[in-house]
Amino acid sequence: MKIAIDGPSGAGKSTIAKLLAKKTGMLYLDTGAMYRALALKTYKTNTSIDDISAIEKILDSTQIEIDNSVVPMRIYLDGEDVSEAIREHHISALASAVSALKPVREKLVELQRYIAAKSDCILDGRDIGTHVLPDAEIKIFLVASVEERAKRRYEELRVKGCDCEYETIKQDIIIRDYNDMNRQISPLKKADDAIEIDSTFMTVEEVASEIERLIAKEKR
Repeated sequence: MKIAIDGPSGAGKSTIAKLLAKKTGMLYLDTGAMYRALALKTYKTNTSIDDISAIEKILDSTQIEIDNSVVPMRIYLDGEDVSEAIREHHISALASAVSALKPVREKLVELQRYIAAKSDCILDGRDIGTHVLPDAEIKIFLVASVEERAKRRYEELRVKGCDCEYETIKQDIIIRDYNDMNRQISPLKKADDAIEIDSTFMTVEEVASEIERLIAKEKR
């Protein structure tokens, strides 16, 4: 079984996907982490995202690995554990731009499909149900208000000790939403057969339980 969870930044996709994977025993693949890792590589090498030739060279020489055998899942970039580094705010913003590049999406989508073909899995991202796994048995489009998403991100960063401003985060989310929905390649949109869930006033457990009911129904 393949489960696709799409939606805008901060809607809770990764949190829900991880919880579902734990409850169901299915493999969880954080596609966003893959784009973040590549964004980190471009940042570290001071590579302009406008330099497509340089980006293609990075793609050819970069190794991204995901270790699902431990909790929380670990992300490795060229052998280095970057699980925390890719969550930094400036890398999140850069990942949105990097993920819009055609060679980047082609390379990582190929890898995502390869991993998904080997087992029951849950993938979350922006274009899983519409492009990466259009034949997924269950497709979820998870949304939440901009204010709620900004609040969640603000609180998450504050807990980590980061100095941040709520309004700055909110504006970044608005910009990222626009970029994700208006990019030429695989824009963020709800698949025709996806079920929309608004998590604004729902707990993580409530959202997970709703999707679990859909899984049980699909298995009948």
